Amino acid sequence: MEKYVYMDNSATTPVKEEVLKEMLPYFTSKYGNPSSVYSLGNESKNAIEIAREKVAKALNAKPNEIFFTAGGSEADNWAIKGVAYANKGKGNHIITSKIEHHGILHTCKYLEKHGFNVTYLDVDEYGLVDLQQLEEAITDDTILITIMFANNEIGTIQPIKEIGKIAKDKGVLFHTDAVQAVGHVKIDVDDLNIDLLSLSAHKFYGPKGVGALYVRRGVKIDPLISGGGQEGNRRAGTENVPGIVGMGKAIELAYEDLEEKNARLIKLRDSLIQKIFDNIDYVRLNGHPTKRLPGNVNVCFEFIEGESLLLSLDMEGIAASSGSACTSGTLEPSHVLLAIGLPHEIAHGSLRLSLGDFNTEEEVDYVVEKLVEIVARLRAMSPLYEDVKEVK
Repeated sequence: MEKYVYMDNSATTPVKEEVLKEMLPYFTSKYGNPSSVYSLGNESKNAIEIAREKVAKALNAKPNEIFFTAGGSEADNWAIKGVAYANKGKGNHIITSKIEHHGILHTCKYLEKHGFNVTYLDVDEYGLVDLQQLEEAITDDTILITIMFANNEIGTIQPIKEIGKIAKDKGVLFHTDAVQAVGHVKIDVDDLNIDLLSLSAHKFYGPKGVGALYVRRGVKIDPLISGGGQEGNRRAGTENVPGIVGMGKAIELAYEDLEEKNARLIKLRDSLIQKIFDNIDYVRLNGHPTKRLPGNVNVCFEFIEGESLLLSLDMEGIAASSGSACTSGTLEPSHVLLAIGLPHEIAHGSLRLSLGDFNTEEEVDYVVEKLVEIVARLRAMSPLYEDVKEVK
């Protein structure tokens, strides 16, 4: 294949060379167990603490509020189950939204089977929660609000500061799944009134299999994994030292010149959206037009099926997605697209193109060129499109 264009950075990103270079010694020469008392173990322990400081600095948190996990899904599970069980004496009600990642939704469904009540908030056509509906949903039994920072499919960024203030004023803990936002959006947990926050390294050019949960000091939370005394007795298991070191370096790099990188990415994103709309008809943009992640483009093409579109793009050397990578194997339309009001037949024609640090304008032009050809070919096989053309 002559050309390969990767536009699925929301699913995962490549590990940057600087990150890999920092990780490598901890696989070979610096392999000590961080719990060991000798110098080789202390070397690993010190590396973990340096990475913890880097993650904390990126969020304006304190190092002792950062706990390393095996990824975003574990962090989400821990935040929700940990808070639920630690605070069940206060109440059994949790509030979330209908467009959360399955790491949140499936955890909430699990808790519903174990005596907890969950309210699933609606969103508007852009995927934004209604702050008034949120406030009205809070009861005396509410112990946790969990709303994602930015949606993994349509890229919409929620009014996190306002949500956090509502939670704070009502004395309710606020967790945000910020897996898609960390490394791409400036985040200050104090300014945004966040009590717990999930993140994952592989979304910002770090390794897979490592993430973290920010837990504000004083928040009651039960451990998810019991065993040894690692992570301040809150998360058992020998630490993934190379992964944690890589995460520290990756988050440090992500927040260097963030505004400059985002300005380039937004320009590229908007160029891609404009060129799609200029060259293809019967297409709609999903998510908020401006309150969205810098690299996210999510569109629906009417009269075609998303899986056929993805396979055709892959044959042209273009990697994209029809939604979340975690659910790409299902034939059901995206729960996010249904929640923003799209009918099944349109939701099935969705395409997510997520741009990253290595994408170029030349690649944007190539993707649009191939999209025009593929959409035209697929629509030529659709009797519905033929009917619309005749009417037009």
